[in-house]
Amino acid sequence: MDGEKESITRRIAIAADGSGVSSHFGHCDRYVIYHIRGRKIVCQEYILNPGHEPGKLPLMLASCGITHVLAGGMGMKAVRLFEERGIGVILGIQGPVDEVAVCFAQDRIAPGGNMCDH
Repeated sequence: MDGEKESITRRIAIAADGSGVSSHFGHCDRYVIYHIRGRKIVCQEYILNPGHEPGKLPLMLASCGITHVLAGGMGMKAVRLFEERGIGVILGIQGPVDEVAVCFAQDRIAPGGNMCDH
């Protein structure tokens, strides 16, 4: 098992509302976590949103080994807090969460404009 964990190259957290990407990272229902090895998704798990509290999510997701977060939008303070922890932020993402994860794993993700207006 330890060798398997070492070969995971990326862990992404996608903000989800239902089966789609949430338009606001901090206000979503849950985060779908994908473990990616190379260009393949090898594991998927869920984390319920613990509530929108400034600074809480970057710390929590950093402690889970998340390398990238994806959402429709996010406030600029949150973007900065993630980036300070070495977590890449990709915004302007729309569509079904599973399809977005596959696109990310295959390096075909297409960011758009931040959907958050604050």
